[in-house]
Amino acid sequence: MNAQTFNGLEVGYDIPAAPGMAEAEVQTPCLLVDLDALDRNIAKMQGFANQMGVRLRVHGKMHKSADIALMQIAAGACGVCCQKVSEAEAFARAGVKDVLVSNQVRDPAKIDRLARLPKLARTLVCVDDLANVADLSAAAQRHGTVIECLVEIDCGAGRCGVNSTPAVVEIAKAIAAAPGLKFSGIQAYQGAMQHMTEWTDRKAKIDIAVAMVKDAVAALAAEGLSCTIVGGAGTGSYEFEGTSGVYNELQCGSYAFMDADYGRIHDKDGRRIDETEFEHSLFLYTSVMSHTKADKAVCDAGLKAQSVDSGLPVVFGRADVKYIKCSDEHGVIEDLGGVLKINEKLRLVPGHCDPTCNVHDWYVGVRGGKVERLIPVTARGKGL
Repeated sequence: MNAQTFNGLEVGYDIPAAPGMAEAEVQTPCLLVDLDALDRNIAKMQGFANQMGVRLRVHGKMHKSADIALMQIAAGACGVCCQKVSEAEAFARAGVKDVLVSNQVRDPAKIDRLARLPKLARTLVCVDDLANVADLSAAAQRHGTVIECLVEIDCGAGRCGVNSTPAVVEIAKAIAAAPGLKFSGIQAYQGAMQHMTEWTDRKAKIDIAVAMVKDAVAALAAEGLSCTIVGGAGTGSYEFEGTSGVYNELQCGSYAFMDADYGRIHDKDGRRIDETEFEHSLFLYTSVMSHTKADKAVCDAGLKAQSVDSGLPVVFGRADVKYIKCSDEHGVIEDLGGVLKINEKLRLVPGHCDPTCNVHDWYVGVRGGKVERLIPVTARGKGL
């Protein structure tokens, strides 16, 4: 074995580690996943869904990994959500059999690709415009497939979706009448409140969403249209939708990894949810590369290794050092005690896991201080 190979794999070119390596040998910067913590998070959220009597459709846009999605499905999830047709294609080709594009698809080329997907997996998509119905129908007929459609309600996020019950009913009736399409229900995700710190603030926002959804479901039933799916919810709100009596499918994603921003929100008793509900299982692994300043160290995880839109990463398990700023290739760590050494490795909790995961090709899965497996980021960079 030379310095660049381990168990026959060349480490440091295309891959950051190899199975059997000690965690301390892993090349940085990379994404490290504590597999024990991941397993516990997956089981815990599935348990919550089971207790509430609702389905869990995990959001694949967070980890973008078919391997992790299949782990979640094996634990009881009914399928995945994703945001792009290319993500849906990647998951379906990797063996995921139930895929919802929880977004609008309007470009003709993308609609055509979407219409082919039911040959691989159950395929659902969100709709918020009558004109989209005809385009989806034509593509499904052209490929001899059936696309299931959810009417999206803007229940507070201020993005896609209609904001009135009559509009929901109008689009749902058009879907139900369109060849090649099937009306399957409602999409109602309140994304704007997921990171509100206080439980009462989040509940007040979701109460508004629940009222809108109940009204729409009742109006659809009056027209003879039933909702197989009433979907929404995220890591910051799943208990509200799950106990609402109207939602029957949760679409949580970040719970599996938990980033620093989600970790800061509070449960009903005012405690951080990363202390009471889910563990941090995803880390940006980094090495100290310079310490010429007595009170500051520089690590190799900068802007190109992470997203800082939700704040800087947090050094995991350390109160004596703090990540304070970054540039393209460097992260500056406050080290007032001068305790960090050159090549010392640190686990950082990313501020926002989704876009951080999207800039890496691999997860290094560790258990008990050793690398157990490499997990590809299957849909990495797939935004079409």
